[in-house]
Amino acid sequence: MRRLSAACLAGAAVLAMTACMAKAPLSNNLVANETEAKRTVNLFGSMEKSNPDAAENTSRNAFDMTVMKAEEKLNLTVEYRTYTAENYMEKTYDEVVLDRVRNGMDDVYLLNPDTIRILGEEGLLLDLSGLECVKNLRDVVKMANTIDGKLVAIPQEVVAYGLFVNKDMFETYHLEFPETPEELMECCRVFKENGIQTPIGANRWWLECIVFAQAYADMYNGGNTEAMIEALNSGEAKYSDYLRPGFEYLKEMMDRGYIDAQAAYTYEAIEGEGPDFLAQKTPIVMAYWGAANTATAYGNTDFELQVIGFPSSLGQMPVLALSGYGVSVSAEHMEETLDTLDIILSDEALQVYTEINRVISPSKNIEVECGSALKPLNDRIKEGSYVLASNAGMKMEQWGNVCLLVRELLGGATVDQCMEQLDTLQEESLER
Repeated sequence: MRRLSAACLAGAAVLAMTACMAKAPLSNNLVANETEAKRTVNLFGSMEKSNPDAAENTSRNAFDMTVMKAEEKLNLTVEYRTYTAENYMEKTYDEVVLDRVRNGMDDVYLLNPDTIRILGEEGLLLDLSGLECVKNLRDVVKMANTIDGKLVAIPQEVVAYGLFVNKDMFETYHLEFPETPEELMECCRVFKENGIQTPIGANRWWLECIVFAQAYADMYNGGNTEAMIEALNSGEAKYSDYLRPGFEYLKEMMDRGYIDAQAAYTYEAIEGEGPDFLAQKTPIVMAYWGAANTATAYGNTDFELQVIGFPSSLGQMPVLALSGYGVSVSAEHMEETLDTLDIILSDEALQVYTEINRVISPSKNIEVECGSALKPLNDRIKEGSYVLASNAGMKMEQWGNVCLLVRELLGGATVDQCMEQLDTLQEESLER
């Protein structure tokens, strides 16, 4: 790209010089048009620009449509620079993003929660709070992606996780949807005693949602969120005190055979536990909002599907995790990048994105038209009841660390061993 850009600049200079030998006004027009045509924004993400004729990937096409709005309005081109494991010798997407941001290789990046926190703490992400679109953002979006008072990333959607339940099987055994951890345990007991081998289908990625719902229900819904997070960030409070009950709960679930720990340890999300859920061999799984709208996941079941929040002391609790677009502080095309973000994150563009993907918008002005299966989860979110599984304002990264510790539990570690590792992680975060 740099060589091509240099060649174009050289060509523009030659044209300008030639025109100067003839008529000055013509040279001015040529230089202006050539310069205007080369305006670009370099975006690094996980997806390539979709084929205009390809309709199978609605998520990709929805994003492309918002990008097209910016390209047309600003007369520029957004260049997609994409990640593939083959190109990066099996490095993870997060590892590659960290390297590219630290070396100033792109303008704007799609960032996962853990990289948002790391790069924000390193001061490598621009404060986006001055963008016009920010005034329309939900408070939860600003809370999740703010570090030291700086809004360092903004998503196009809010990802909500919940329990996916087979309503028909619950009715067969005269069970109500669980509100509390104790009620979920009782539902599992009834299913197990009636021949359901594994009441909860699980994978190695999302069991931490059960832990988060129990750990942070009071923190995010008790009116004292900032003070409680500050106590954790200062070391006055311990994450292990919050998270231990959830880990003990999962361990009991495994010991009773309500969760197959050995299978969950190896299962990929949906691919592992999905077939048994669809075949009605297990009544409960956990997944993200979009899986209820996708035919390749759970959007086309042979039973009545309902998506509810994870049981907690305060009732069914949606668990939210937010990614986002962050801008490098050394972006080569800074002005164009910020103008582009303001368009693709505007209410007009987010309305298009939300309608196509049927997701929760980061804008407080846009409501999603969800299907009946998602109504219980959506109702709780609209009430303002949720917990965050990713919060860049917490010095210890949540989503990835807790996921790995739950995997340790699945692999045979004790709760005490997991809590010791958690304490070590908190100590390391305090030293940074």
